[in-house]
Amino acid sequence: MTKRIASKYKISRRLGASLWGRAKDPFNKRNTPPGQHGAASRKRTSDFGLQLKEKQKLKGYYANISEKQFRKIYDEAASRKGDTSENLVGLLERRLDMVVYRMNFVPTIFAARQFVNHGHILVNGKKVNIPSYRVKEGDEISVRQKSRELPLVLQATQQPEKDVPEYISSDTKQLKGKFVRVPKLADIPYPVVMEPNLVVEFYSR
Repeated sequence: MTKRIASKYKISRRLGASLWGRAKDPFNKRNTPPGQHGAASRKRTSDFGLQLKEKQKLKGYYANISEKQFRKIYDEAASRKGDTSENLVGLLERRLDMVVYRMNFVPTIFAARQFVNHGHILVNGKKVNIPSYRVKEGDEISVRQKSRELPLVLQATQQPEKDVPEYISSDTKQLKGKFVRVPKLADIPYPVVMEPNLVVEFYSR
């Protein structure tokens, strides 16, 4: 487990938002930045600071993916027709680890990344162990038969903390589902307000 994953709730406190909306997030009780002087460290933020914060929020939400990988996704979103901010979140939601998380097969996005990495997921019947694998509309995602009794899976399916969005279908009893369509920003159940338009402004400077 990396230091970033182990300290994921520090990310919430640093960015001033409970990024994943989990009940046990310490941010709900102590919403100041981490550190001895956290309570006094928040000052008025510049436009650049706001743009940077929104980039960090969006990047952090998706299991804190690397800057190199995030920039690559942004560049692809910018090269496509249509609204760049909508393209960006659409590409992020097509990541296999995010789809597995949305289907409630695992309790957190960090667990989803590890779950995919360890080869527990099938896409259209074939094992895929790349968290960033891009799911297409109509793809069927399922948990391997040998992995269905893992404590992580049982925990997530018996006590799901979140609803499955309408752009994804999920059967937690059969542990399979389908990616129905690429979502728009308004469709995505972010627990905090995300402003990808500010991310576009950040990279367009």
